[in-house]
Amino acid sequence: MMKTLVSVLYAVGMPIYLLGLKLIAILGHKKAKLLVDGREETWKKLKGYDNSQPCIWIHAASLGEFEQGRPLIEAIRAKHIDEKIVLTFYSPSGYEVRKNYKEVDMVCYLPADSRANAKRFIESINPGVVFFVKYEFWYHFINQLNRRNIPLYGISMIFRKEQPFFLSWGEWFRSMLRKFEHIYVQDSVSADLLETIGILESKYTVAGDTRFDRVLKISESSPSVPIVEDFVKDAKKVIVMGSAWPPDDDILFPYICDNSKDVKLIVAPHEIHEERIKSLTAKLKVKYTLYTEPDEAIASSKVLVVNTIGLLSTIYKYGHIAYIGGGFGVGIHNTLEAATYSIPVIFGPNYKRFKEACDLIECGGGYSVTTGMQLRSLLDSFEQDSQKLSSSGVAAGEYVKSMCGATERIMTDIF
Repeated sequence: MMKTLVSVLYAVGMPIYLLGLKLIAILGHKKAKLLVDGREETWKKLKGYDNSQPCIWIHAASLGEFEQGRPLIEAIRAKHIDEKIVLTFYSPSGYEVRKNYKEVDMVCYLPADSRANAKRFIESINPGVVFFVKYEFWYHFINQLNRRNIPLYGISMIFRKEQPFFLSWGEWFRSMLRKFEHIYVQDSVSADLLETIGILESKYTVAGDTRFDRVLKISESSPSVPIVEDFVKDAKKVIVMGSAWPPDDDILFPYICDNSKDVKLIVAPHEIHEERIKSLTAKLKVKYTLYTEPDEAIASSKVLVVNTIGLLSTIYKYGHIAYIGGGFGVGIHNTLEAATYSIPVIFGPNYKRFKEACDLIECGGGYSVTTGMQLRSLLDSFEQDSQKLSSSGVAAGEYVKSMCGATERIMTDIF
């Protein structure tokens, strides 16, 4: 009875959601318009798509999930050069950044989850094998794949006991999980949760998180960034502040603006629109330089503001300490991009949903702070005890290396 009720609510709720999405798109909501228009564009793209041979379909919700799926995509491309690969996104923040990604044959938005859309899309791309990354569970797409006996794999998936799959009324959600050919989870906690709902070891593997493979690869082949090198060349200590939001500015900038501290800051805000950059720089009471406007005196600046995208994962290598933004909002951003360079990572209090952040704290490579005073005390302790700074960095780097290998495991199992 409960399963039927949830199914009905989904069937009724989805059209209402789609109508609301179109309405706010018409009213000018930028992301909603991108999603609505992007889904229409998907059907146009599919008209010219050659589906005469089965493809490999990989779906990621957004940019973070793409980075988790990327090592697998590139491993497939390297070993199966003739295979067609289709990459889909749910979110504009993923699609708009990676719509020209060269390692796949087509990038598009995933159509809305209806029975008709799922049938039409699957028939159009003709997938031979499908991968959903981390959190994505779309009822009609999963059903249609199952009916066609097309194997569906979950990769880098992670579960929490609060999710509907594990609640008394969650049978409808559990039915989706049972239709996966195999689920590759990040940790033993997720595996134990699957066991509680009857998904046994033959249907899951604790493989880890493919993001570790990605960040390690980036660190091993990261290019030099001349502007950053000019900025840090005389610096004794550099903090890299990644994906910063205004509350992160407020907690770190007073320390940086303290002229008694012989430290430089590279700050890459999460958003780089004009209003955000103006707001950020207005808080700086020391000399700063915008990355897009370097000058000969850049080395005399105390802060470098990276007002462009695509550099952060490389810029971390110039730091002695990393501060990761988002911890005073919905949750911290990517800690692994910094930790892979063997530097300690610091972040705000909203980190507990992120396994890697919890692991970094446990191994001594990560630290959480809730106030500016706590942050200042921690940074001062690093300044006074170089061994603490060094050992924390080593712990962070070793943690990343110890967690690598998920991509190879999945490739070996499936291909």
